[in-house]
Order: sequence, then structure tokens, then C-alpha cells
Amino acid sequence: MEHFKTIDDILDFAIKNEEMAAELYDRLAKEAKNAATKKFWEDLKEEEIVHKVRLQGMKEGKLLNIISGKIMDLKIADYLPEAEISENSDYQEALVFAMQAEKAEYKLYKDLAAKTDDPDMKKNLLILAQEEAKHKLQLEIEYDEFILQEG
Repeated sequence: MEHFKTIDDILDFAIKNEEMAAELYDRLAKEAKNAATKKFWEDLKEEEIVHKVRLQGMKEGKLLNIISGKIMDLKIADYLPEAEISENSDYQEALVFAMQAEKAEYKLYKDLAAKTDDPDMKKNLLILAQEEAKHKLQLEIEYDEFILQEG
């Protein structure tokens, strides 16, 4: 993990990651072959954009709203080989890649939260970690329904 000197360094890094995730989901939405798949990726893209805006708000000292409840983890991504994404990736490969990316984002926010002594920053980063866990769950459900159930 990068070495961060300030809270702004942490937030800038997280903002950049959210931008990359939004770009990925935008590309997958544009490449989608049917309306439901397109909407699925577009919804994830919009959530990543919201995360970016929230992170920018954190830079201005705003606190995030607490999300209550624990997010279920189907752990599907834990048992799949690393996936790469390319222009020729099929839906399954895209889902696996996205699940693993969301898992990495979750871990990133948890790790960043552990590195700060600022209680508000820690709280905000843990909220973002929980939201990434929610995205991973959405992707795992999609994978279960459209890949595992059909296989």
C-alpha cells in the first residue's frame, strides 16, 4: 500500500480509485449486449460516482451517514482465479474482475481506516468499506444467478 502523509493523500487516492471503478463500469455498460446488463453496470457506475462525491465532501470535513447492518458475504470471489479484463472479456470474466476489484476496495478502506487516528475519518472510511462490501455482494448475487445457476 502507498505511504500516505496526510488525510488528503488518503482521500485523493480513494477518489482516484473510485474514478477508475466508475470508468470500468461505464465501459462495461457500453459493451453490454442487453438492457438489463447495461442497467446493472450503469447502476454500479453511478454508485461509484456517488462515492467519489462523498470522498470529495470528506475533504471538506463532511461526515457520511452511517449504514446500519452487516453486509452478507457470499465469498464467491474468494474462490475464483484472478481475472483480467479486456475488450474481449465475456460477462463472466467481467463479473469476476469486478467482484475482485470491489473486494480490493473494501480491503483498501478497511486498511486506511486502521491507519488513521482521526475518529471521523476512520468512521467515514469504514462506511465506505461497507458500501464496497455491498457492491461485491451485488456482483456475487449476479454471478450466482447468471453464471452458477445456468452452468
